[in-house]
Amino acid sequence: MDIIQIVGLGLIATILTLVIKEQKPMFAFLIALVTGIVIFLFVIGKISEVIRIIERIAIQANLNMIYLETILKIIGIAYIAEFGAQITRDAGQGSIATKIELAGKILILVMAVPIITVIIETVIGLFPS
Repeated sequence: MDIIQIVGLGLIATILTLVIKEQKPMFAFLIALVTGIVIFLFVIGKISEVIRIIERIAIQANLNMIYLETILKIIGIAYIAEFGAQITRDAGQGSIATKIELAGKILILVMAVPIITVIIETVIGLFPS
């Protein structure tokens, strides 16, 4: 039922934005921004539940928590960069949105280097000397 509330909020905000956009474009943008933030806050609790479950499974599987933390940070960067880029695009600033996405991709690459290194070392270790 959560999705019905989210979609309802989104539809109401969309209608308000379309009505207000002609006379007050700044207010229309603020409605879109606040709606995005409210939806994000609404789902953040769900995200934290998923993270707790994944952490519990990783502990049971005896996985190195550093790798799990890195992967979760990478996922967080991706979501935050996408959210920021979409808000920026809504404001009509497509070029800035593209740069936010690029920065997110670079930060993801930087954070992924240790994991990629371990994978490569593991694969090399499998080959006979």
